[in-house]
Amino acid sequence: MHKPVSAAVFEGSLPQSRVEEMVIQVRHAALLDNLEKMNRAACFDRIFLSTNRPELVEPASRLGAKVLLNNIDPGDFHFGNELQELVRSHRLSRVFCLNGAGCPLITVDELVMIAQELRSRQRFVYANNTQSADMVGFTVPENFYDINLPAVDNSLALTLRDCFNLTMALMPHTRGLLFDIDTPTDLVVLGTGPFAGPRMRAALNELDLNYEKLVKAKAVLGNEYEEVALIGRVGAPIMAQLNARLKLRLRVFSEERGMKTLGRIDNKEVVSLLGLLLEDAGTERFFGYLARVARCAFIDSRVLMYHFKYDFSDRERFLSDLGRWREIDNPWLKTFTKTAEECAIPVILGGHSLISGSLWAICDEIEEGTVD
Repeated sequence: MHKPVSAAVFEGSLPQSRVEEMVIQVRHAALLDNLEKMNRAACFDRIFLSTNRPELVEPASRLGAKVLLNNIDPGDFHFGNELQELVRSHRLSRVFCLNGAGCPLITVDELVMIAQELRSRQRFVYANNTQSADMVGFTVPENFYDINLPAVDNSLALTLRDCFNLTMALMPHTRGLLFDIDTPTDLVVLGTGPFAGPRMRAALNELDLNYEKLVKAKAVLGNEYEEVALIGRVGAPIMAQLNARLKLRLRVFSEERGMKTLGRIDNKEVVSLLGLLLEDAGTERFFGYLARVARCAFIDSRVLMYHFKYDFSDRERFLSDLGRWREIDNPWLKTFTKTAEECAIPVILGGHSLISGSLWAICDEIEEGTVD
């Protein structure tokens, strides 16, 4: 029996600054690269793109997507409602769901594998992360419209498992299934590496990104038995990969995994031990200590931001990721970013994707000998 699998891509944005536009520019290029791969994979009966960006309609349509253009402000967008309406309107039974840049390095073979898993299973959810998934495949349960789905996509996999009693499995851990474009740091990783698709590479070439600090950090990772600090929502898979494939001494402090999905951000419950150290020691001493114990550091700074109860705009978070402290308005974030930038070791700031998919891609690059 033919069991069609449909792809549903959601890409909405309303950038408020040039630094946000940079990320959107590469996300759109990644989305179009992925649509081309989906066509080559020939494993989806239909491909839907839900977006508020008119400039995507023509190129996405040419690549085989049915574009559902909306005028929803991203602040008002409710992912769960839109997904349920898409499934209802088009009578979908098996869905591979992702955001516009949820898997920009996914391969054709991985797309085929996901579709095959969905075709062969019943009451099933397939995700690339348990607590905060960027892409989810699932078989649509009979009572799909009886329960409110989450407003953001990260919680979808847990909701499908816990509320609909679907059996969950995790996708393999690869750069194609983990790497995401969330912040400008992910653009820097793409720009210094060999893995970007043709449209992504063209978009990156138009940007004025500073690659110097990441190049220095990658040199440390490529040496033998250097001390490398990983801080933030660090998961076991990336630690295992770095330990198995590179000759490093890792210093890992992992905390607040699932803080978004579990509602800890909304409830202002985020508490970071390193945030408490930062409070006690001050910014200069904190980064001074860090330079004493590591030769480079990768910091998921969002944990520290929410520890201090800050809810920064994308503009300020992104400027911090790029080390552009002079343009930051908030005094705490300006000082934090400036001190990180001036630290004696290369300190790479970013979000969760930095210490997940981005580090995985860097590890692949070093092991394959493709580092510039």
